[in-house]
Amino acid sequence: MKSITGNAFRGLLIMGAIALFLAFNSFVVINPGQAGVLSILGKAQDGTLLEGIHLKPPFVSQVDIYDVTVQKFEVPAQSSTKDLQYLSASFAINFRLDPMRIVEIRRKQGTLANIVSKVIAPQTQEAFKIAAARRTAEESITQREELRQDFDIALSQRLEKYGIVLLDTSVVDVKFSDEFAHAVEDKQIAEQQAQRAVYIAQQAQQEAQAEINRAKGKAEAQRLLAETLKSAGGQLVLQKEAIEAWREGGAQMPRVLVMGKDAGSVPFLFNLGEPDAESATEPMSSKGAR
Repeated sequence: MKSITGNAFRGLLIMGAIALFLAFNSFVVINPGQAGVLSILGKAQDGTLLEGIHLKPPFVSQVDIYDVTVQKFEVPAQSSTKDLQYLSASFAINFRLDPMRIVEIRRKQGTLANIVSKVIAPQTQEAFKIAAARRTAEESITQREELRQDFDIALSQRLEKYGIVLLDTSVVDVKFSDEFAHAVEDKQIAEQQAQRAVYIAQQAQQEAQAEINRAKGKAEAQRLLAETLKSAGGQLVLQKEAIEAWREGGAQMPRVLVMGKDAGSVPFLFNLGEPDAESATEPMSSKGAR
């Protein structure tokens, strides 16, 4: 009797373990930011499994879970511009998978790695060709934001049919051919030299104008002086010449001042040098001898 009871108890334990195992394999939990695809015997079933608890057949089913939050990948691209210049760029692509089209993505593209390598990378290349062909290499530099907008529109239209939602892109790096880079550098040097030449010409013009203004000022001063001297009857001319002669003579204090009879006459200024000691004594000695 005890043997039968023990066997029954072991059987119940085994049945409970099997039931528990089946229970754990009969549902799946989808976390926020995820979406799942249920496959039974290798066939993807219609209907996306969104966040929450979902039942599934044990042993014969599998759930593939996809991340539907924002994904970021950096993708390189090369193209030719409108003027046939080589242009390469690197784009940071921000995208997410459409949760309602996860089953379609599972059936056609497979894993996320396949989506990036087989869809996003080649479509980025094609979209960049469309955007780059609309402008020259120089315009690609000066109109970088417009280039990015054209690229966004072209890439968004291409990814939409694959169930991929493009959120944003940014241009990480843009490179041109060595020949174009040298041409841009030469152009910048030429522009700087031209600006310097204009500056030198303006400076020379300003200096010439300053010389003209100084010459005009000097001429006007001479004219006013001439009018003043003329109105004074020529007397001031002699005074001015006497003062200048006095300055040229060493600016010594005049020893002799000769005044005319008239009050308005011009004084005559001159210096007498120091007499030589020998010449001063010689006449005196001669006079004494006599």
